[in-house]
Parts: sequence; C-alpha cells; structure tokens
Amino acid sequence: MIFLDIDDFIAKYVTGRKESLFSKDMRNNEEVLKQRINGSSALIIGGAGTIGSSFIKALIQFSPKRLYVVDINENALTELTRDLRSHNNLTVPTEYRTYPMDMGHKVFEKLFLEEEPFDIVANFAAHKHVRSEKDPYSIQAMIENNVFNTKNLLKLLVKKPPQRFFCVSTDKAANPVNVMGASKKIMEEVILSYSDRINVSTARFANVAFSNGSLPDGFLNRLKKRQPLSSPLDIQRYFVSPEESGQLCLLACICSEPGNIFFPKISENEMKPFSEIAVDLLRELGYEAEYCKTEEEARNKAVLIDKKITKYPVYFFKTDTSGEKLFEEFFTEDEKPDLDKFEKLGVLNGKASISDADQELLFKELQSLFLKKSLSKKELISTIKRYLPSFDHLETGKSLDQKM
Repeated sequence: MIFLDIDDFIAKYVTGRKESLFSKDMRNNEEVLKQRINGSSALIIGGAGTIGSSFIKALIQFSPKRLYVVDINENALTELTRDLRSHNNLTVPTEYRTYPMDMGHKVFEKLFLEEEPFDIVANFAAHKHVRSEKDPYSIQAMIENNVFNTKNLLKLLVKKPPQRFFCVSTDKAANPVNVMGASKKIMEEVILSYSDRINVSTARFANVAFSNGSLPDGFLNRLKKRQPLSSPLDIQRYFVSPEESGQLCLLACICSEPGNIFFPKISENEMKPFSEIAVDLLRELGYEAEYCKTEEEARNKAVLIDKKITKYPVYFFKTDTSGEKLFEEFFTEDEKPDLDKFEKLGVLNGKASISDADQELLFKELQSLFLKKSLSKKELISTIKRYLPSFDHLETGKSLDQKM
C-alpha cells in the first residue's frame, strides 16, 4: 500500500502552487457564483471522472438544490457518492441522484425530457487520450463520442434549454496534430454553432495532475504492482491540480458569455516533464531512480524489487508515437484572447469557423465512411483535414499501446 498525500505532492513537485491558481478568480466572482448556482438544478454528464467530480465538488459549495450525475462507469459513480458524502466540508444536495448510463442512449433522452428543467448542464464525457487513436475503429468511436454525441446532446438541449451549458475541450484542439485534438476542435465548432440558442462555453485544458488514466496516475499503479516506471523524456506539459480543474470549469460554465472558450494562464517556465515527476515521486517515497536502457532491462530489475531495495527501475525514452506534440498551446495565432477579464484565465470569444452547411457535409461524409467495410485511417484523416485545415496530423506508425 502506498501512503502519499497526492494533493501535497502535486503542490510541491508538479504545479509548485500552495494555493489554487484560480483562488483569486473564485473570490472575485463569488457573488456571481452564489447568485447563479444557489437553489439551481444541475445535470453533470461524465461526472464520475477526475475533472467531472472536481467540478461537482466546486459546484456544490454554492448550494445547488438538485444534482443529477450521469456516467457510464457504475463503480466510479459509487465512489463519487462515497467521496462526496464522506467529505467534511461538502454538503450533498437533498435531491442527488446518480445514473450509470450513456448520454447517447434513449433512456438518457427520456430522463432529460421527463424531469424538471435543468439550469446547468455540464458535459465531461469524452475520449481524452491521444493513445485512443490507433485505427479506423478507434477513430470512429472517438468521433462518435466527442462529436456526434455532443451534436445530439445539443439537439436535445434545445428542446429544454438550460441557462448554462459547458462542454470540456482540450489544449490539443489548438493546431491539432492528433485525431483526439481534431475531434475536440470539431466539437468546439459544433457547440459554437449553437451559441445563438444556448449559453454555451468550453475550456481548453492543461494536464490534470494524477487524473484517472493519466501517466502520473499510471506511476502510482506501477508502484502498487512493483512494476517499472516508464515515461517520455522530451515531453513537457502544463499541469493543474484536480481542484484547479474543477474551479476552471466552474468559472468557465457559470461566469461565461455565449461562445466563450476559456484556458488557464500559465507561463512556459511552469511546464513540467513527466520523467521529472516520476523521479520526484520515487524520491518522495524513499527510492532512487535506477535508469534502464530498455523496457526489458527495467522489467527484469522490477522483479527484484523488495522492501530492502532503495533503487527503483525506470525507463525513459524519446517520443516516437503518433500524434504527440512536444509542447502545448492554448490558442492559435489567429485567435485573439482576452487576458484581462480574469486573473488567471484567458478567454477567447469563439465563433464557428466551419459553417453549419459544411458541418453537415462533414458529418455526412464521416457517416458514409463509417459504413465502409475496408475503411482506412488515412481516409478519415484526409476527410477531417479538408474541413479543418489547421489539422496537421503527426503520423509515425507507432502507438502508445506499444509502450509500457
């Protein structure tokens, strides 16, 4: 069993911040948050993941009356409820329900239409990993989830419009080099096309430190199983804590104007390499990193790990997998951010660059391709690029699934 105060470790070694990046913005907008959330009704989709659950924790501090949480992960919903009800500083709304279901299912539509209207709807359900891009099957699943499900959700919301709709995006939507980023950029286009009918907003994210399924979270799992740590050497990322991720989304959802795209204002010198986090984590747990030249060497040395050994095998490598950016960016040269409205949040006044007509053409082409029996990854990428010229796909023929 690993006993480690993750929040303390993140503050000390990952973000370097003892106080939340958005603490001042939260204080500055406290009255607006109270006014718009107190007594409200909220529907959170994909709410059992790291960002969704962090959003919920930030939200319920302002006393919504009704909270429904939808997620396909039944176990994670159970843990969310246990976590919320075990927290000494949070009060769960009286009307609190969790539903293990897919937002694309008919029963979700039935729930939304038959229940009382929701004031706040936030969607965190998405394919979030670059590694999910492998072949036509994985790409189709990603596009259907990130794009088509969002489109169908918006069609549903128009029937009973909420006061606020938030849908999480990613930094990888800015000048995308992978299908995940491209799918999120198209998702942004979809929600922006509804900004004249619904108060929509989104946020491009930094990495959430130790979020579910992230590489740092993987470090903890490897340690529990006494397996070697593995990480790219040449990739640096911006990081926010789970608490900061929830606050960012809450501010973007509640304090936005229609079509706003939010992002964290973090300086380049705050970026952190994954390999450095791995070494710091080992040191914090009393180990010294033992650098290995191959995966095989690292696996062989991991077999020898016991309580008496203070060296822990690590394998760090140069990135060579498809779709991996060596750097992060939150906006493009053509996008003009407002950096003055908030202390630590930048805001883009987003406008759809793909017309409604072209969106429909893109969707029809993609759906037609999905019906083909011998569909290639290249065909899908070529189709997306015709409608999204900023998509400069980085293909190496290798996937993260080929790495430890």
